[in-house]
Amino acid sequence: MRKQELPEASIFCIDMCGFYASVSAVELGLNPLEVCLAVVGNQERKGSVVLAASPMMKKRFGVKTGTRLFEIPDHQDILLVEPKMKLYLQKSMNITELLASYVPKESIHIYSVDESFIELTGTEKLWGPPESTMRRIQQELLDSFKLPSSVGGGPNMLLAKLSLDLEGKETGFAFWSYSDVPKKLWPVQPLSRMWGIGSRTEKTLNSMGIFSVGDLACADVTVLETQFGIMGNQLYQHANGIDLSDMGSPLVEGQISYGKGQILYRDYIEEQDIMTIILEMCEDVAMRTRQARRAGRTIHLGVAYSKTAFGGGFSRSRSIDEATNDTMEMYRVCQSLFREHFQNKPVRQISLAISNLEEESSMQLSLFDEKKFENRQLGEAMDTIRKRYGYSAIYRGISATQAGTAIARTKLIGGHNKE
Repeated sequence: MRKQELPEASIFCIDMCGFYASVSAVELGLNPLEVCLAVVGNQERKGSVVLAASPMMKKRFGVKTGTRLFEIPDHQDILLVEPKMKLYLQKSMNITELLASYVPKESIHIYSVDESFIELTGTEKLWGPPESTMRRIQQELLDSFKLPSSVGGGPNMLLAKLSLDLEGKETGFAFWSYSDVPKKLWPVQPLSRMWGIGSRTEKTLNSMGIFSVGDLACADVTVLETQFGIMGNQLYQHANGIDLSDMGSPLVEGQISYGKGQILYRDYIEEQDIMTIILEMCEDVAMRTRQARRAGRTIHLGVAYSKTAFGGGFSRSRSIDEATNDTMEMYRVCQSLFREHFQNKPVRQISLAISNLEEESSMQLSLFDEKKFENRQLGEAMDTIRKRYGYSAIYRGISATQAGTAIARTKLIGGHNKE
C-alpha cells in the first residue's frame, strides 16, 4: 500500500497516570504528582501487591504496580491506602463524560478503566487543530479532576498507542506520523516492548533472526505468513506503522479471548481444592463466552506456585477439535493440563482463558448428541438467572465449600472491596 493511500485520522490514546493512586491522593486533598502514595490490596498480608503507585513513589522509592507490600521501605514520606474500586469506576465514567463533550460516543473507545482512545478527525471547525484540542482536553482533565495524564497520538489506533507507550508516558504528550516510524519505532528492541508482541511471539521471531521492530518491518512477509498465518502479515504491517482497523476494533485479528486471573486468598495445597477454583473460573469464562455468542478451540491454563515453594509454575494451552463454550468441556481440558504439569507445590495464582474464537453457530450441536444439547440449554438458563439476579443466585455446590471463592468475590470489584 502506497503512503498516500494510508488513512490519515487524528486518534489519541489517553492514559491517566497512576490512576488509582492519583484518585486516592486527590480524595485526601494531596497533589498526586508530589505525594509518595501506593494503593495496596490488603495491608494485613505482607505478600499483598501494589495496585498503583504515584509518579513520585516510583521515582523516589522504585515502588510500582506489582511491588509486594514487604518490599516497600519503611519511610515517613510513604502513604499506603486501601483501594476504593467504586470511587475509581465513578471517576473513570466522569472522564468518559468529559471526552463525550468533545466528540460523539462512537468516537470514544474505552480500552481500560484508566485508558481510552478518542478520535478527533473532522473536529477542526468545532475545536481547532486536533493536537491543540487534545492538549486542551488534557488540561481540562487536570483542572476538573486534578488528575494528570499522558497522551499519544497518531493517524491510527496503533501509532497512537505506540507513541503513548514508547514516548508519551515519558514526555506527557507525543504524536507520531507515518514518517516517524523509521526513526522512532524501528529501533525498538526487545520486540516485547512493542504493543501486541508477547514473549512467546518474540522468541519465535528471535529464532528467525528478527530482533528489532526494524528487522520485522524489513522481513519477507511470505516467510512471516508461513510461520504465523494471517498474524504474520499483521505483524509486518504493524512494524511499518500500518493499522487499517476501525475505531474500537481489535488491533490484531484473532487477539480477542475470554479469560480470568485470580490471586488466591491463601496457599492451596490439595488438588481437590485447586480444582474447585479452576471449575469456578471455567464457569465464569464459559458464561461470558456464551453471552457473546462465541466458542473457542484453545484452552489455556496457568498456575503460579507460592513463594513459600520458591515460586515457579506452568502455563500450557491445548486445542480441541470442536469449538466449545461449555463449562465442563473447558474444565476437562484444564483438569488434563493440570494433572500433566502440576508438581505438588502450593498454588497461589491461577489464570484461565479460551481463545481461537469463532461464532457459536459453528458449534456442531448434533441432534444425535442429546447430552451436548442439554448442556447448552442448561448453561444458557444459568446465565439468564445470573444476569437478572446476580452471580450468587445460582451456583455449583463446590462454591459453598471452604475452598470456593466465587460467592465471596461477587461482593468485590476487580478483586477488591467496592467501597
